[in-house]
Amino acid sequence: MNQRTQSPRRRAAALLAGLAAVGAQALSGCGLLTDPTVTVNVGYQSKTINTVNAGTLLRDSGEFEKALERLGEQTGQRYRVVWQDFASGAPLTAQMMATHVDIGSMGDYPLLTNGSKTRKYADAETEMIATTGYSLRGSLNQVVVPQTSSARTLADLTGQRVSTSLGSAGDGMFSTALQRNDIDKAVVNIVNQDPAVGAAAIEGGQVDALAQFVPWPQLVVFREQGRLLYDGGDNEVPTFHGVVVRKHFADGHPEVMTAFMEAVQSTTEAIVADPLRAAQRVSALTGIEPEVVYLYNGPNGLVSFDMTIKRQFSAAFDQVKAFLVKRGSVTADFDVADFIDDSYLRTLFGPDYERRLDDVANPAKLSGTDDLCRLPVADPAQASEVWPAGADTTHPAATPTCLLRRVAATEEVRAAYVPDTLTGIRLFADHAVWLADPGAPPTQRYKPFATDAGADAYRATHPQATPVGYDAAVSQSRSSR
Repeated sequence: MNQRTQSPRRRAAALLAGLAAVGAQALSGCGLLTDPTVTVNVGYQSKTINTVNAGTLLRDSGEFEKALERLGEQTGQRYRVVWQDFASGAPLTAQMMATHVDIGSMGDYPLLTNGSKTRKYADAETEMIATTGYSLRGSLNQVVVPQTSSARTLADLTGQRVSTSLGSAGDGMFSTALQRNDIDKAVVNIVNQDPAVGAAAIEGGQVDALAQFVPWPQLVVFREQGRLLYDGGDNEVPTFHGVVVRKHFADGHPEVMTAFMEAVQSTTEAIVADPLRAAQRVSALTGIEPEVVYLYNGPNGLVSFDMTIKRQFSAAFDQVKAFLVKRGSVTADFDVADFIDDSYLRTLFGPDYERRLDDVANPAKLSGTDDLCRLPVADPAQASEVWPAGADTTHPAATPTCLLRRVAATEEVRAAYVPDTLTGIRLFADHAVWLADPGAPPTQRYKPFATDAGADAYRATHPQATPVGYDAAVSQSRSSR
């Protein structure tokens, strides 16, 4: 991916436009011109957890409005922010094409569709200026099936009805997964539905599987309406969400863009500093259970909240474009490198930008000391976490086995989180597939997996490992010392 800085000519033009706006205000103060309020239309997806720093929580915190108010005190200009909530990226893009939205956030597949479709219009053309959240593994998109389903692999969906949102990240993940597993997409009956409709269809038995983006798959799992069949991370392609802005608006209001980027940075830092509080607030605003939100945005969570546009996204952009070109959503001559403008990020972070760009560790880390196992909580591939019922704090565990001991010693558990043994992705402990491996060290005796296929892969090289139910594992963990 070729990241670029904004051309001097374009940046100068933007600066002149901003100065002209300030000058116009000065003249209006003398009664020579009218002083119109600058309206900023921001589109977001409230229930898409890895965009909350540019949407749900940003709106709730009022950080953007506060920044614009401070700006107005300096320039005399008045600003107004209008927030528009969308279910997915497609309708948001339509509103940007109509110039009814100036700044928007959406997933990787809709991002490229947005850039390709808007470039036909001078006043609607967009550029990607930041990331909101990402998973280098690609585990933000997943496939779930009803709990009663007999399916163990994607091949078992042959002839079945699979709900997805065409053109979405979930759709792209599922299509890629079928291709990687040599499954003809024609043998699967695709049902085009909004995420919420698809989740309801799983519960009602109208479809046999749901292929969707964050948070819908794990929401279905948590509500015990389904189980995980396939993790999008097995496609080995990063997935991410980001921010796009209409160039016409950004060039005319550079001061607004500076305020917006600073507000997103502040909101991102607040999420990383106190993820549990952030999860509870997102839940209160959206109705998504806090336990589900925390699975994604908690320490070592499925989402890394980081604004920089990682170099590792390059392969994902290439694959996304190829998929969307085949679908007719993106033109073959669409230049992805030209669509990406990291100049706002470089201005925001200054000399620290390159370091941030190269850092791909989740900024929210699970750490501490496990007082039951008497071990430090340091290895993200093992670190686990228990959220007791009625508590506003959580307890770390050094390993999944140590977590089971903690659960056994806790009167009532609100949620428990463990990393998948093979991939490290964060799981609900009570919905994981567990194996007991007598050959492993005592504090690593019990192994959690995201899917049956993952557990089968482990047993292929560890034949001594045997399946064990979660409740049995909790009970047995008391003596695994």
